[in-house]
Parts: sequence; C-alpha cells; structure tokens
Amino acid sequence: MVREKIDKEMRNGISDARRIMQEADKADCNEAETRRRVERIFETVMGYNAFEHLSRERAVRGAGETEHVDFAIQLEKGQDVPPAIMVELKRVSVDLAPKHLRQVSSYAINAGCEWIILTNGKEWRLYHVSFGQPPVTKMIHSWNLLTDDIPALAQRFDLISYKSVKKGALAELWRKTNVLHPNSLLQAMLSESSIAVLRRELRRKTGVLLSPEDVVSGVRRMLNESALAELENVRISLPEKKKKPGKKQDKPEPPCAQLNQEEAPTDEVAPQPNPS
Repeated sequence: MVREKIDKEMRNGISDARRIMQEADKADCNEAETRRRVERIFETVMGYNAFEHLSRERAVRGAGETEHVDFAIQLEKGQDVPPAIMVELKRVSVDLAPKHLRQVSSYAINAGCEWIILTNGKEWRLYHVSFGQPPVTKMIHSWNLLTDDIPALAQRFDLISYKSVKKGALAELWRKTNVLHPNSLLQAMLSESSIAVLRRELRRKTGVLLSPEDVVSGVRRMLNESALAELENVRISLPEKKKKPGKKQDKPEPPCAQLNQEEAPTDEVAPQPNPS
C-alpha cells in the first residue's frame, strides 16, 4: 500500500503522543491524568483548541437522569448545538469493553450525535451511529498508538482531526463505508453485466466457456461464512437461457383435432431459478 508523505509536524506530534502515553501506561495514571494527556493529543496531533472545541463533562439528557459524557467535540459553541463527536475516555490501564461502548452509545443517541470515539489513550476506536429503529452502532476504524506504525497512525488521526471533521470527512467516510459494505460489493460483482465480463475474461485466459451459474457457484465457494450470510440478501440477475432451435414445426392441426388430443410435453426450457 502506498503511503502518503507525512509532514514533520505530524510525525513529531505522533511520536510525542506515543511517548506520553507510554509514560502514562508505565505509571498507571488515573483517569484525570489520562484525560490531560489525551486532550494534549487532540491539540498537538489533531489541531483542536481544547478550550473552544472540547466540551468537558457535557450534560446529556436521556429517558432517566441527566448524565455526562467525558467530553464532546464541538465545532460550534452552544449547549444546544449537536456535538460532532462524543468521546468516552477510560484510564490508561483499563481495557476497552462492550459495556463502555453501550454507555457512550446511549449518550450519542440521546444527543443526536452520529460519531463516537472510545479510547484509553493507547487504543482508539471510531464508531458510527445510525439512527434507525433500533439505532445501530458500527465500528469503522480502530488503532493502537503504541504499536501501529506512524504512517498508519497519521491517516487515522488525520481523519478525526479538526481540519478534516470541519470539511465533512466523516460524512464522506460513512458514504464510502456503505458503498464498500459486503452486500453492495456482492450486488455489483453478481450483476448480469459483471458476470458477463468475468465469463469473457475467464474464457480469454483459459479457453473454458462457463455458464453464469458456474461463475456464481465459483464466487460462492470463495466467500467466508460472513459473506455467505450477506449473499442470502443479494438478488442475483442471471440472463434467461436461450431456446435451442428445434425441428421445423408441422402444419397446425385443425382446432377439433387439438381438442381431442392430450396436451403434449414441450421442449421449451424454463428459465432456471436464481441460486439462493
């Protein structure tokens, strides 16, 4: 994979962020100290102003009592302005767990926020919330500040940087995520036109003529269990089989003769059902 060139400021910022979180991990810092270091990362690596863009202990009103998220990223001021990202922070020694995600997801849903960051300073996870019935929270990316390489970290932190979020990069990311969902990819791969291209290319390379059903069966064998489950929801469009040319038909019999004759079997081949 080709990496984009990383500027010196970003490289130095990530190196500094790694160092301060390694120190925090070694010292087993409490949550308050972890928060200070994470806020520094948001400033030095991602370009946020901690006083203007990081709303600490933002109140979230749900069905029950008012609760407070660790901090919310806001591009505009005002308690009534929906945050761009909800951030749930755990102390550096705490492993991120499903219960933490459930907690911050409820905050995001009540606040009408589509994006979530769950972090302990070392491990970072980015989630998207879809407001359906019921709402669905999906992990988009995860990365580890201490173990991942700097080019990979630069891409991830740039995605959630002040500059990128302000330009709408997260909305674009979600659109691409939907397009690249296994269901969408399978729909495209198993469309009639795509199957025709695959048949032509395979015949050109191997000299073997395959039917559309052969191609679908081959793709099915390639898929893992998760993708096979998605395939059950995909409508596969196969071309109807062409009728084979038959013998020259005899002259039609008079109507009375047809009525006295049992219905004869037909040589016409019915279109094959779509494979499930």
